Amino acid sequence: MYTNKSTTGIDPKVKLSLLWIFVIINMAYADILSLMDPTSIIRGIMAGDPLPAGGLIAGAIVMETSFAMVILSWLLTYKVNRWVSLIIGVFMIVQIVIGGHGLYYMFFTIVEVAFILLIIWLAWKWKSVVEPV
Repeated sequence: MYTNKSTTGIDPKVKLSLLWIFVIINMAYADILSLMDPTSIIRGIMAGDPLPAGGLIAGAIVMETSFAMVILSWLLTYKVNRWVSLIIGVFMIVQIVIGGHGLYYMFFTIVEVAFILLIIWLAWKWKSVVEPV
């Protein structure tokens, strides 16, 4: 029988899911703080500046991708889960690094990228374990 338990006794699927939740909360809070930054693009748009073409759908895709990873981490098989976590992790790092500005955003970028790198590392190191039935 295949199991996903690691040597720490915590299912890697649970670890990945919890890490994605942590990243999402940080991303959301960084966006909330952006509303208080007078030089933020988000605040400017809220004040009536024109939104770049496709801006809302791009933001929705980025956030929905990370939301989906919370559930997909639980549902996908071991092999698929590993590759999806690696690919989406890299995608999210690119999105986080190219967005925002300011010292507060740089702080969130460092935290978010560090935890996504942890997701990537856990997914890369994840080995399927066969236990006796």
